[in-house]
Amino acid sequence: MSRPEDSPWAVSVAQIAARAGQSKAIDRAFPAPDGIGDSIVGVTAGDDVQVTGSFDSIVDGIVFTGRITAPAHAECTRCLKPITHDWTADVTAFFPFDGSRDSRDSRGRGGDEVDIVAGEDESEDTYPLISGGAFADIEALLRDTLVETLPLQPLCRPDCRGLCSQCGVDLNEHPDHHHDVTDIRFAALADLKAKLEEQERNA
Repeated sequence: MSRPEDSPWAVSVAQIAARAGQSKAIDRAFPAPDGIGDSIVGVTAGDDVQVTGSFDSIVDGIVFTGRITAPAHAECTRCLKPITHDWTADVTAFFPFDGSRDSRDSRGRGGDEVDIVAGEDESEDTYPLISGGAFADIEALLRDTLVETLPLQPLCRPDCRGLCSQCGVDLNEHPDHHHDVTDIRFAALADLKAKLEEQERNA
């Protein structure tokens, strides 16, 4: 039976958790968790996600501050060309010790000690420590951060012209491409003119 600390997303923090003020630098690749995006835009499960930053222990937990970089696949929403690009996000996350949230609540939310020492508020992302606080589990952190970073409408370039709505030609490669279209408002008049000209010839 696998143990939580054997997870590929478990980072050992036992040494810095013993005392506030300790730090642990990290520059390491982790496998991308599943569930990041879809076939249009996303990160393939198992691809290397580079995590660079620092775990810093404070009184009631551990704060991670760093950068996450992942190779995302995407499809341009205008011209449908595949896009390969590294997406990068800066992140700050809090890993509370067991019972630290309750202790903060009992001391009162506006105390100076809490605000200065913890350096975090209700909007900050919070994730679990596992195995009695010896490991930080960053699986959910990676997934949440990358999902929020992926663009809703990826473009191969900001000025992508897309495809011709009539024939599908790539307008980036053929910028002068166009179709001569007859205005339907004048189609009846053109038909009448043709009939009159035919009558004149037959007269």
